[in-house]
Amino acid sequence: MRDGVCASRVAVSAPRGTRVVEFLAERLPRVVDWPQRLARGEVVDGQGRVVSADARCAGGILWYWREPLGEPSLPVDIEVLDQDEHLVAVDKPHGMAVTPGGRWLHETVLVRARRQLRIATLSPMHRLDLETAGVMLFTVRPEDRHAYHQLLRERRAHKVYEAVVPWAEGRAFPIEARHRLREREGDDFMQMEVVDGEPDAITRIELIERRGAWAHLRLLPLTGRKHQLRAQLDALGLPIVGDRIYPELLPMGEPVTGADGRMPLQLLAREIAFDDPITGAPRRFTSRRTLRALGDGLAEGHEAHKAHFAT
Repeated sequence: MRDGVCASRVAVSAPRGTRVVEFLAERLPRVVDWPQRLARGEVVDGQGRVVSADARCAGGILWYWREPLGEPSLPVDIEVLDQDEHLVAVDKPHGMAVTPGGRWLHETVLVRARRQLRIATLSPMHRLDLETAGVMLFTVRPEDRHAYHQLLRERRAHKVYEAVVPWAEGRAFPIEARHRLREREGDDFMQMEVVDGEPDAITRIELIERRGAWAHLRLLPLTGRKHQLRAQLDALGLPIVGDRIYPELLPMGEPVTGADGRMPLQLLAREIAFDDPITGAPRRFTSRRTLRALGDGLAEGHEAHKAHFAT
């Protein structure tokens, strides 16, 4: 690991004697600066020894550090809510991915937290969508990870989310949403859709308050399907304010953090609570963030919501 970033590995499949730089250029052609990386000592072998610029392939594996092209800096911060020898809780901002992937590496919650806290072993206990803000937990010790993951698999954690949706006249709360979800096929694969069959996504939906044309909801998921809250609310005719996937899949563009005045997805992981599987102590972590649509004058009607998408 370097500066919070784990190395990537590639198995050497070229014939012995092939120049390493030629193998890497053919195997990973999207990286255009292999000669420079080798010269800087940024490729090592399975024993951690630096591979020189004129080295030849001899089997085994090579390690290198990924550097995505054009990764922008995100003008948001992560806040540490709690930290001990087992867990770190942070308040994730809107628009930041949890783990490296695609164009995102340094500007992820995981890498930022590793750098900020100088804990190389941090690993996500669970996931949040890039667009979702709120409580995000990381395990500290590798030997603890299984116990915390088991806790989630067995649904022994109590999760609370909040969302802002358009107000629907005549809608009665609470609602127990029970749907079967699957990924759409084709170009809309990002979306989940409701299909017939035994429900595999269950959420209790409660009304916190009505604010003009908007409803502030509390969401209590009992299952953990991909996009569960977003897809279920959309299926009920209550799409979350700022959602660029439901009901219509819109071009994502640059991540919406709210720092530039655009409306981020109004979905917040407010709280997670459980009995700690390592210590046995009750644990509860709560986000300090607020949903912007509740306080910035946007409660003027559904047309305001559309106008934010148009810009």
